[in-house]
Amino acid sequence: MAMDPLSLLLPSTSRPFTVATVGTAPSKPTGLAGARIPLPRRRSWRPRAAGRLPAVSAVARKADEASVSSEERFDWLDQWYPFAPVGDLDPRAPHGKTVLGLNVVAWYDHAGAGEWRVFADACPHRLAPLSEGRIDGKGRLQCVYHGWCFDGAGACRFVPQAPAHGPPVHKNGRACVASYPCVVQNNVLWFYPRTEAEFRDVLQRKRPPFFAEMDDPSFFTVFGVRDLPYGYGTMMENILDPAHVPYAHKGMVLFSTEEDPGRYHDREGGNPIKMKIQQANIDGFLSRMKRGDMKFVAPCTLHGTNPGKVNGEAEPWFMYVVFCVPVSPGRSRLIWLWPRNSGIWLRKITPQWYSHMLVNRILDSDAYLLHVQERNFAAAGLDKWHRACYVPTSSDAMVVAFRNWFRKYCKNQIVWATPQPQADHQLRPIQTMDKLLERYWSHVVQCRSCSAALKAMRGLEVALQVASVAAIGFLAVAKGTPAMSVVQRAAAVAAAVLCFAASRWLAGFIENNFFVAAPYVHADK
Repeated sequence: MAMDPLSLLLPSTSRPFTVATVGTAPSKPTGLAGARIPLPRRRSWRPRAAGRLPAVSAVARKADEASVSSEERFDWLDQWYPFAPVGDLDPRAPHGKTVLGLNVVAWYDHAGAGEWRVFADACPHRLAPLSEGRIDGKGRLQCVYHGWCFDGAGACRFVPQAPAHGPPVHKNGRACVASYPCVVQNNVLWFYPRTEAEFRDVLQRKRPPFFAEMDDPSFFTVFGVRDLPYGYGTMMENILDPAHVPYAHKGMVLFSTEEDPGRYHDREGGNPIKMKIQQANIDGFLSRMKRGDMKFVAPCTLHGTNPGKVNGEAEPWFMYVVFCVPVSPGRSRLIWLWPRNSGIWLRKITPQWYSHMLVNRILDSDAYLLHVQERNFAAAGLDKWHRACYVPTSSDAMVVAFRNWFRKYCKNQIVWATPQPQADHQLRPIQTMDKLLERYWSHVVQCRSCSAALKAMRGLEVALQVASVAAIGFLAVAKGTPAMSVVQRAAAVAAAVLCFAASRWLAGFIENNFFVAAPYVHADK
């Protein structure tokens, strides 16, 4: 029986809660792109003072922070960031995204080594977005504003406006595009947000998190991407908080709880969740739970531990791997990968767009809560998070551990790769529900499966409308014809009505699942 992927957030009563273990990646890199034009050095930043922990004295807290030397401050620009699963990237076109405040474009270098490349999403000519370009007949990235073409290293190879026998302006260094180091690992495209020459071989020093099980052919992986209307910190809190699931996602996700004798059980089924935080340091932390563990690998990765052995063999299990990507202040991106080594046949016959539809409904159900919550955090001040929030139970242990990490090593600030027009504490006003539940730009255009499904359903909608009109036309032409029986006329009328009704239902289904979801009202659940 299929299980909703979001249930993997929670401990299971039938088997340990397990997910992949980060390991060492294969030694052979794939798709490393060089750097051509250095970008300006990262901007300086001044952290705000941290808030006081309720369970720690002010003296102890200051001593704890003083022990963190400048070398232990988390370097946001010395990290690999996931761009997208390669299964969602069409090699025939460029793809633009924003990551850590950087506008970048990924494209497949057909003319070069046959690898994915990641460039700055701005043509050096007049700064038009290269993500709106195309792959030309020679396999190069072409800017569609004036036709300038670039190779896999970012060098300009053709300027249509330059005379053939004139100066070779395309060879000037200013005609090149900034190229970021990138690599495909576990079928995910990663990039490193520095273009200086000294970082060209960064892959030899540091690699993205690697999960050996995800390259195991005995596993089948369901993956997806969704941009969300709240920031990195709020999303990370939410994913690290299994206690909210039976309430914010009531009736949508299976939730198993631990035994708590003598306790009143409400309809939603919430219960205490015992957690123990270990190995907390600048690289993240590990959370020990009764039926499995979860590990945070800074800054983006959440995963679990290897399964136990049953009679010498690994029991069927799910892996839970998610990447929480900072996009810009008040915006984040969730990339989920759920490999499994049981029930693979069912996953293979289930369309990817169908599982995405279910996950999107779950993400929609608490989108407004988190959007407003983030603004409440900003109003109170992240430095005062521990005083503004009352978190007395073990169920909040991972949330508190993340906020401790963010305060201690990041000073409650993300170091964006480019200057941002608004700071994290100066968010835009609360948006309306229809904007928060928008799905087309936040998911569909980023997903090959959902884009193909949308195209097919729109074609089916048109076909049903044509069939309905054709049935009515047939009735009009055959009116008064003795050869047409009453039964045939009734059948034609029924076909016209059914086709029209089906087309209207399909139009509503498309609108609610591919464009703007219906408002989620918790009071009605």
